[in-house]
Amino acid sequence: MSFRVQSRNFMNIKLELYKLCEDYVNQRLQTVEEIISSNKKALQSETKSSAGDKHETGRAMLQLEMEKAGQQLVGIFQMKEILAKIDVSRTSEIAHLGSIIETNSVNYFLSISAGQVRAKSKTYFAISVSSPIGKLLLGKKAGDEIVFNKKKDKVLKIT
Repeated sequence: MSFRVQSRNFMNIKLELYKLCEDYVNQRLQTVEEIISSNKKALQSETKSSAGDKHETGRAMLQLEMEKAGQQLVGIFQMKEILAKIDVSRTSEIAHLGSIIETNSVNYFLSISAGQVRAKSKTYFAISVSSPIGKLLLGKKAGDEIVFNKKKDKVLKIT
């Protein structure tokens, strides 16, 4: 019985971390969509004026902002795809996409690069499996040691 309660508790934490990552992606998406909308309106309201070069520079700057926002959209959709691959109910002794990894100094959630998040009064770092620390943790088991930035850590638990 205690195993099920413990397992359910970790699923709840994993689900909470997943939802925090989803919220992070959705907030970024909303921000980028607002930027794109604002820039489209600015481009449409720009009219040829006697300013000449100044007008063209303004349009070019808006175009660059639009391209940058477009690139950010691509990254956001990639993060959404990664999140869609995570099964919060899956547990394993080996670190994989969707794992919670507790070390003697830091807790990680292998998902997307969303930074520091809090769940159940604990701090976790939501990291991508393609980040340097993510690559290092992928495939590790409890008891394994890692060295990152010249700092040694021991993997205590993987869920």
